[in-house]
Amino acid sequence: MLKEVVATRYVTPLREGGSLPGIVEGDDLGTYVMKFTGAGQGRKTLVAEVICGELGRRLGLRVPDLVTLHLDPVIGLSEPDQEVQELLKASGGLNLGMDFLPGSIGFDPLAYEVAAAEAGRIVWFDALINNVDRSWRNPNMLVWHGDLWLIDHGATMIWHHNWPTAAASAAKPYNASDHALAPFRPDIASAAAELAPLVTEELLTDVVAQVPDEWLVDEPGFAATGELRAAYVAPLLARAGTIHERIVLEAPTAPRPSRAPGWLTGQDGAK
Repeated sequence: MLKEVVATRYVTPLREGGSLPGIVEGDDLGTYVMKFTGAGQGRKTLVAEVICGELGRRLGLRVPDLVTLHLDPVIGLSEPDQEVQELLKASGGLNLGMDFLPGSIGFDPLAYEVAAAEAGRIVWFDALINNVDRSWRNPNMLVWHGDLWLIDHGATMIWHHNWPTAAASAAKPYNASDHALAPFRPDIASAAAELAPLVTEELLTDVVAQVPDEWLVDEPGFAATGELRAAYVAPLLARAGTIHERIVLEAPTAPRPSRAPGWLTGQDGAK
């Protein structure tokens, strides 16, 4: 299971995120980006974060460590923003924490070179989990110490919002033409050869087991959480073997040049 941490101090909201995540400190002296069960997207966003984040890490991709964060809403009483106060009050109990990467910067496809092999692994992974939120408009990637890190996997596995469609979704293509890494000629074939054999039923079962039971209870159509966990495994397992054949990768729309200072210009960290 994920490491359990108690949130001891609410530091500040991150207003870049649509769900209004916040930076908190934990009783392990760590600093985390907290994603709340009381946010508008609901607990399924947190389920997707855990499954896809842990799966990505086990496939060798860089994903910040995830923990469960126990929140007592009283720690945010000094926060003056009414919206934040309401979010904290609605999120007492178990929430999700992502290791905060101090000094990281948002990925800019015009300023940071990505090798075709790494681009291929990330695009293949996003196709597997059907990530619809990694475009150049919103890359959901960070550059930290010269390396590329993947964040924000809440908008994945869209079939879990409509379980009767889950089986059919495994055969659907993935359009990567707007993917943030499309300009880097991702090597999809090599990525599939490397990663697809790793996505076994055993691996997926272990990854899904990291999701807390309380985020899975009372799901319509499922009698028990074990049945629901198996439902998460099935589409990913079915998709892994052949999704590389259904990745659509046309010439991407060129992003607008960034004027932000200080962006990296290469994977060696040179500016």
